[in-house]
Amino acid sequence: MSEEHVFAEVRRLAPTVRERAAEAEARACVPEATIKELAGSGFFRLLQPRRYGGYAADPSVFFRCLRTLAHACGSTGWVAAVLGVEAWQVALFNPQAQEDVWGPDRDARICVSLAPVGTVTSAAEGYRLSGRWSFASGCDHATWAQLGAIVRDDEGKPVEMRTFLVPKEDYRIEPVWDTVGLRGTGSNDLVVEDAFVPVYRTLSADGIASATRPGYAVNPEPVYRLPLGSMFTTSIASPVVGMAEAAYDEYLDAMRTRIRVTGRAPVAEDPFAQVRVGRAASDIDAAWLQLSRNIADLYECARSGDEPPKGLRTRLRRDQVLATERAVRAVDLLMENAGGGAMRVGDSVLQRAWRDVHTARGHTTNDPEKALALFGKHAFGFDVDDPML
Repeated sequence: MSEEHVFAEVRRLAPTVRERAAEAEARACVPEATIKELAGSGFFRLLQPRRYGGYAADPSVFFRCLRTLAHACGSTGWVAAVLGVEAWQVALFNPQAQEDVWGPDRDARICVSLAPVGTVTSAAEGYRLSGRWSFASGCDHATWAQLGAIVRDDEGKPVEMRTFLVPKEDYRIEPVWDTVGLRGTGSNDLVVEDAFVPVYRTLSADGIASATRPGYAVNPEPVYRLPLGSMFTTSIASPVVGMAEAAYDEYLDAMRTRIRVTGRAPVAEDPFAQVRVGRAASDIDAAWLQLSRNIADLYECARSGDEPPKGLRTRLRRDQVLATERAVRAVDLLMENAGGGAMRVGDSVLQRAWRDVHTARGHTTNDPEKALALFGKHAFGFDVDDPML
C-alpha cells in the first residue's frame, strides 16, 4: 500500500473506533482490537524506516491520520500519536538499537516518558537505569519504552540528558491512570529496577538535535531530517484539533433538534448560538491550516536538503500551542451553550471532547507562554535555543 492508502484505511476504521470510545474510557485503555486494526492498516509503519518495512512517509499523512482518529475517539488519537511518532524517534538511534527493536519484530511498538526522573550509573559499555516514569501513554500496547534520565559525573553534577531504550522485560507497568479526560490512553507509570542499557541504546539530547544523528547512517529519507521538537509537538497538537472537530459536529447535530425552554424556539435559530458556531469553526480551521502549512514548509526544507531555519521552527511552535488553545476555546464556546444535558454522565461525544481537550492542554508541549516567548525573542533578533524547537 501507499501512504495515502494507509490514510484511506484509517478513515475506513474511524466509525469502528468511534463505537469503541466508551469502552476505551471504561477500561482506561484503548481496546486491543483497535490497535490490531491500526497495525493492519499500516498506520504504525508510516514513520518507520523503509529498511524495516515502513513508509518513511510525508509527515502530513501521519498528522491527518491523527486528526481523523481523534475525531472518532480522543484517547485513540492520542495513543496513536505517541506510539506512531516513537517509530520516527527510534529511527534516529544507533543502527544496532534499531535492529534490537525491529530486527526480531517489525511490528514492535515503543511507548515513551521523557521526563528525566530516572537514576543512572555508569557501567561497562553502558548504564544501569532505575526509577519510575509517569504518563507512558499506550504502554499496554508497547514492547519497548524510551525513558529520559540525567547522566551525572562522579560528584553528582549533571552532565547531560539522555534517553534510554528499554525492552518490556526490563520494566513493569503500574496501573495508576484515573483522570477526568483522555481516560482511555492508559498513561500509566513504568518502573525500572537496575536495568542494564548498552550505550548504543541511548541517545543524548545533543545527539537528537545534531545534524549527524546516528540513524542517518542507515535511514536517508527526508522525514528523519525534521527537528524532534517540530515532530513531537505537532503529534500532540494534531489529535486535539480532531477532538475539537468531534465536539463541533456533535454540537450541530444536537442543537438542530433541541428546543430552548425560554422562547420555545430551536437553538439552531438562536443568532447567538449561530455566532458561537462561526467562532468555533473558524478557530478549528485556523488551527489545522497553520499546523498543515508549517509541516509542509518544514518537510520541503528536508526534501531539499536544507536546514530548517529558526524562523520556521519558532513559527511552528507558536502555531502549535495556539492550535491547542484555539481548539480548547472552540469546545468551550460550544459547551457553554449546550445546556445541562451535555453535563450528564454517559456516552456524550461533546462532553468527552470537552474533558479530553482540557486534559490534553495540560501537556508540557502545549504551554503557550514559553513557545510564544521563543517566537517573540527570535522576532526581535535574539538567539533562541530550546530542545523543543
